[in-house]
Amino acid sequence: MTKSSDDPVNQILDKAKPHLSKLTFGGVVGYCSGAAAKKVGKVVAVFVGLTFIAVQSAVYSGYVAVDWNKLKDDAIAKVDTDGDGELTVEDAKTYWTKVKKILTYNVPSAGGFSLGFVYGMTYN
Repeated sequence: MTKSSDDPVNQILDKAKPHLSKLTFGGVVGYCSGAAAKKVGKVVAVFVGLTFIAVQSAVYSGYVAVDWNKLKDDAIAKVDTDGDGELTVEDAKTYWTKVKKILTYNVPSAGGFSLGFVYGMTYN
């Protein structure tokens, strides 16, 4: 049997010890939440894209008429949090604050949640 110091996994863990000690429960669940949000976002994007293709094909063929400008204005009005008629970074910040408040409610050591979430969205 080999000594534990010869084990490659133990060597990697020893080298990573300073970084691993900074992992928090919040960071881990943030990463998992970010990875899940990315997967769900892709599914939603495919659904919205396919729906648009189907509707636009029907518009092009003359089966239906769609006022895309009204649809755009109505959609923006539903998600525009500051009422300026545009989707801005401030709107995204407002939604992020709401989502983060929900996802970190009563979570111990949730300080690293945001960083974990971004990491999960980016590197998964």
